[in-house]
Amino acid sequence: MERWGRPGWGDLIGRNPTDRGKRGVKRSLLVEASGGPLAVVIAGANVHDTKLLAASLEAVIMEQPQPTVEHPQHLCLDKAYDNPTGHRTVEAYGYVPHTRRIGEEKLDPASGEKRFPARRWVVERTLAWFSKCRALLVRYEKYAANFLGLLKLACALVWYRRLHRLSLVR
Repeated sequence: MERWGRPGWGDLIGRNPTDRGKRGVKRSLLVEASGGPLAVVIAGANVHDTKLLAASLEAVIMEQPQPTVEHPQHLCLDKAYDNPTGHRTVEAYGYVPHTRRIGEEKLDPASGEKRFPARRWVVERTLAWFSKCRALLVRYEKYAANFLGLLKLACALVWYRRLHRLSLVR
């Protein structure tokens, strides 16, 4: 029983270790190079990112071209995936991993400038596009399937807006 005798609220909700143990949801998002969402998966906030990596790669609904030697499939990941589980998952799906190493220095020691700029902002920008949908800012849905359906609808809206913007340019 929760506080004040209420039963637990919703499924796929976990205690967030970085937010004083508040209950929350983690959204794992896979995007293309320009920020278009390809897959979205949810889990409790206390689930590690590497456990969601395989589910995110399986959730891609678009047909992808077969990787060849001339045109391999690349996957950029942040430091959370720099462990043996993350490396095995990426290699099992046939991607070339680009993962920043834990403890890797961000600046070039000779010039003091960034050698490899981060590409994490592409995913963060897509998550910001999702925040335009008010129902996704705070999870009001009790069931995870309903919340995931709203996230997928938001993905479709992002693609529709991008297509509409491109048709105005032509």
